[in-house]
Amino acid sequence: MKTSIHPQTQLIKATCACGATFEVTSTLDHDIQLDVCSQCHPFYTGKQNLVDTAGRLDRFRERLAKTSSIQQQKTAKKAPKAPTEAPTEETPAAE
Repeated sequence: MKTSIHPQTQLIKATCACGATFEVTSTLDHDIQLDVCSQCHPFYTGKQNLVDTAGRLDRFRERLAKTSSIQQQKTAKKAPKAPTEAPTEETPAAE
């Protein structure tokens, strides 16, 4: 390895959103904030967190409503039109 070309590393404090803190070696000169760490990530904990469930359901319902409205429009176009009233002949006036 060449000397004096590599950045200096130092210990910094990493703080997770779950509250866990630990020290890591980094080239940064300040502490960092994490969204997920090994103590709260579903892969490591074995517990699945459904973070965006409501958003996913809303998007699904919107797609479902859009699809069903398109299908209703297609069936309405294919449905035979109701026969209009046939012109009635007027009875001739009595002379």
